[in-house]
Amino acid sequence: MSSDETPPYWLLISVLFSSQPLSPSLAMTLHQTAYELHERGEGMKEVAGDMLSGKVRNLRKDVALGGIAGPAFEAEIETERGSGVVRFILTRQGLEMMRQQPASPPRPKYLN
Repeated sequence: MSSDETPPYWLLISVLFSSQPLSPSLAMTLHQTAYELHERGEGMKEVAGDMLSGKVRNLRKDVALGGIAGPAFEAEIETERGSGVVRFILTRQGLEMMRQQPASPPRPKYLN
């Protein structure tokens, strides 16, 4: 999925608590990992990137905060700013938008 097709992160994820400031790219990484956990029904997944490592856990419960509701997740992360915890919701609107996205074509495999 190209960045032109990706919905803005504030429609996809609602952060309940974060001990670290979240950049848009960090929020999208957490969202993508949580979305995969939710769709597969899995409980935990490692996450890693240039400036991030840690674990995202599916709390396996839906929560509501005002007009925002969805499945809840918790991430324990290590960033260039230190360790932190993020608790967040995947929004129902964001889940529906992701399900409507066309599947990205498989990446070509190159032989050396």
